[in-house]
Amino acid sequence: MELRSAVNIARSLEEMIFDGTFADGDRLDEVRLAEQFGVSRTPLREALQRLESSGLVTLIPRRGAFVRQPGPLELLEMFEVMAEMEAVCARLAARRMSNGALDELREANRRCEAASDAQDPDLYYAENERFHAAIYRESGNSFLEQESLKLQKRLRPFRRQQLRSRGRLKQSLSEHQVIVAALAEGDSVAAANAVRDHVTVQGEGFQRLMASLKAIAS
Repeated sequence: MELRSAVNIARSLEEMIFDGTFADGDRLDEVRLAEQFGVSRTPLREALQRLESSGLVTLIPRRGAFVRQPGPLELLEMFEVMAEMEAVCARLAARRMSNGALDELREANRRCEAASDAQDPDLYYAENERFHAAIYRESGNSFLEQESLKLQKRLRPFRRQQLRSRGRLKQSLSEHQVIVAALAEGDSVAAANAVRDHVTVQGEGFQRLMASLKAIAS
């Protein structure tokens, strides 16, 4: 129960950071926030640790938690690395993916489609994570899989937020279909290019979204 509370609190705090409620450098008061969310400080601290792992919060011993918003250049660099890592995963998966794993990937994409039809970006992202994680796993390279999962976790709030851009859910789903088709054909070059383009679009879309949010907050 507390873990679920921590996840929900982390998501709420992400929204408050993105919409300008908390600005870069602001200190997050644990006592006040625990009262605001109606929880003990244990799930709140777990939520702050989650935000620290994604880079949105810096935890300083004996001083507390402070908002840290990565700048556009840092975000662009992270998305560039993510795009290349996922492209390698897709290239390897195209050669190694079994029919059963391909069926699993198609099912994950069907769930993405249902979330898109429901216009539910949070549900879409949850299914989207499973879709991408399946490609990491099917690369057959456990080191690459684990490093990709780490960076996926680091970029989670940013990749989820960009799905709120108008039309992005349908666009993302269309890109998924191109990826699945390339993997089904065993075309490693096409699969790598499709995944690279997919993740690169996410980075560019997020930067546009951040610009609009900052304009609203100001």
